[in-house]
Amino acid sequence: MKALQYREIGAAPEVVTIADPEPGPGQVLLAVTAAGACHSDIAVMDWPAEGFPYELPLTLGHEGVGTVAALGSGVTGLAEGDPVAVYGPWGCGTCAKCAEGKENYCLRADELGIRPPGLGAPGSMAEYMLVDDPRHLVPLDGLDPVAAVPLTDAGLTPYHAIKRSLPKLVPGSTAVVIGTGGLGHVAVQMLRAMTAARVIALDVSEDKLALARTVGAHEAVLSDALAVARVRELTGGRGAQAVFDFVGAAPTVKTAAAVAAVEADVSIVGIGGTPMPVGFGHLPFEVSVNAPYWGSRVELFEVLDLARAGAVSVHTETYSLDEAPLAYERLHAGKINGRAVILPNG
Repeated sequence: MKALQYREIGAAPEVVTIADPEPGPGQVLLAVTAAGACHSDIAVMDWPAEGFPYELPLTLGHEGVGTVAALGSGVTGLAEGDPVAVYGPWGCGTCAKCAEGKENYCLRADELGIRPPGLGAPGSMAEYMLVDDPRHLVPLDGLDPVAAVPLTDAGLTPYHAIKRSLPKLVPGSTAVVIGTGGLGHVAVQMLRAMTAARVIALDVSEDKLALARTVGAHEAVLSDALAVARVRELTGGRGAQAVFDFVGAAPTVKTAAAVAAVEADVSIVGIGGTPMPVGFGHLPFEVSVNAPYWGSRVELFEVLDLARAGAVSVHTETYSLDEAPLAYERLHAGKINGRAVILPNG
């Protein structure tokens, strides 16, 4: 089969031909319909050789949907041809967090060497992929595969972040979304669908701000030196009750801290890696800062239900598998407005 692999530290990903996988006991083989390209993949490919956490070559893609192509022995509840989405943050399935469906916070994944597809395990940017357990598959139930595939991360991750802050997003409140690309433009829609908050979107790109307005942001503000003052002006000087930073770089983390209100939640979702100083005098009183990761299995069901209700849709650009390296080039250059989706069998 054809697959997009990261094969050498510092090199561009390549489309190669590798052996077709076969499902072992308890596994499911999918014919991949669509796979999403994410900035996390670029972060993996930018990682220096020292401390690189995965074995190469690595088939990329941690967002995937497909149809069941074959079942390993012992698998029940699925049939060949079933259209499904892949829940990406695989865990052990037996620890306390996995028992809650929070495999994104599995307590034993590192110990057992369990990796998500595309982030250590072979991913979805291939004609076929192996899923380690049927519990990691969620029925599409009529959703279009191209529209649904980004929801497995670009939908699930902001949903998880927003859900924990719902008690603060009451009428009269404000939510600020920093970075309105693949995840951020979905977050804007979720905030509009799930809360009564006023939504202010920040980005350095006018194209992405235009997308934020299109999907429901009440205000779209250029993320420059005047952004903090503008947000404070829009909130009557109080700031926002919830701030979601989908970048995590030094300028955005600084902005997130500066626009937070007293008792606000600040969620650093982006993987830019810049820490936020926390302590008396650094932030308004009783601000809570968190760094959420992906989401739970039950939350993926909820995200797909939001999509079926028409409350969330992802702006997508589609590419063939042969065009996947180009998609990553465009993503790295900031030229993807929304989410790039690869069609391995398209």
